[in-house]
Amino acid sequence: MSESLFDRFDLTANPGTRAYKLLAALVVPRPIALVTTIDAEGCVNAAPISFFNVIGSDPAMVVLAPANRADGTPKDTARNLIANGEAVIHICDEAMAERMVACAAPLPPGVSELEKLGLATVASERVRPPRIKDCPVALECRVVDIRYYGENRLVVLEALLAHVRAGLADIGTWRVKVAEHAPIGRMESPDGYVRTRDRFQLPFPD
Repeated sequence: MSESLFDRFDLTANPGTRAYKLLAALVVPRPIALVTTIDAEGCVNAAPISFFNVIGSDPAMVVLAPANRADGTPKDTARNLIANGEAVIHICDEAMAERMVACAAPLPPGVSELEKLGLATVASERVRPPRIKDCPVALECRVVDIRYYGENRLVVLEALLAHVRAGLADIGTWRVKVAEHAPIGRMESPDGYVRTRDRFQLPFPD
């Protein structure tokens, strides 16, 4: 294919806002982590983060890239992860979509999104932040490493324990019943999302 059919976007010359607008809408769909953390006073924060994925299974590892506020100070999720190194990462389905997005609204320090939205929680077993009862998947996680690359913060966590809604995965084989699992995904910023019920399969090569 001729190179003339492609437009060029110099990411190194246009970091920040321009690069974000382009990449956040091109690299899609992305999984969304609804993350609960806890501060020193015991206030629970909940925030959606779409710069997120699983990166390994031995041990089970996930990665988050929580952003800063416009003034450069860490948002609550980042601040709490730095301070105490624990989180619960939730995967949201369509039934949780609106409440997940509502957790992104800015709130004053010390005000919990969970309380404001009336989201019920369940105590975690291995970390202090609670898990959200209505989310179909919750991963109790502990921070392993935090790295900085320019203005980007990369948080690597070990997933210690998975809570999966009954009937969503086989307790014997650990296989997910994909017909029952329909998480939402992130599309373009600021308000693009996608359903994941329209799927197809291709045989994996031997």
